[in-house]
Amino acid sequence: MKFWLNLIMLMAVIVVNALANLIPINGMESGEISDRLNVLFTPAGYVFSIWSLIYLLLLIWVFRQWPEHRRELGVYVHSHYLFWLSCLLNISWILLWHYQFFGATVIVMVILLLTLIILYKKIQRSALSFFDQLPFSIYLAWVSVATIANISYYLVEINWAGLGLAQQTWTIGLLLLAGGLATWFRYAQRDVFFPLVFVWALVGIGVNNQDHAQVVSTLAYVLAGTVVILILLVRKKNTHIFK
Repeated sequence: MKFWLNLIMLMAVIVVNALANLIPINGMESGEISDRLNVLFTPAGYVFSIWSLIYLLLLIWVFRQWPEHRRELGVYVHSHYLFWLSCLLNISWILLWHYQFFGATVIVMVILLLTLIILYKKIQRSALSFFDQLPFSIYLAWVSVATIANISYYLVEINWAGLGLAQQTWTIGLLLLAGGLATWFRYAQRDVFFPLVFVWALVGIGVNNQDHAQVVSTLAYVLAGTVVILILLVRKKNTHIFK
């Protein structure tokens, strides 16, 4: 029964995300809403294709529960309710975003981030193979990036003065935060894939800003390269996929 609920909840997320751009919900595609404001922390549009990878990996994770002998494994038993909550939060965020309740989207995104952190730790303790943990490494990393981007968008939307700082200045601070988080997570959790998602996003931020915010663009590229170097340095010492 829980296998089917996992599948139904995930399919609901995928369908709502697809309809958000096909209908589109409230007359605007997700990217159109994002593009209505110049938010320097926003990556180039192609970066958001990572959602396709996330949903594919989550589908694989769900269908690995199909054999009956796997249904009582800890990686599933201890994660059902949190997984369902994450799906509901994902759907809620899409609806709130399209109806432009941006303050509420920040709250929902933060709750989703906290849910995925707990889910990641539970799965990490129970994971038996590569595909048990990989989907949630990628998902958690992207939602971490998306949370920073979502907060940035809201601050621009409400014309936040940035403590007297220009948007470019506080965006530099957010980029440094992102680079630091990716590096810390790499060392603390010994997870290769989490920081790679940050590299993907940082390069996208560099691409999106190279014509109008050179400092932001250059720093994004430098941080992406730095994170890659740190990943490679650690992997020379330990070749385990999550170590």
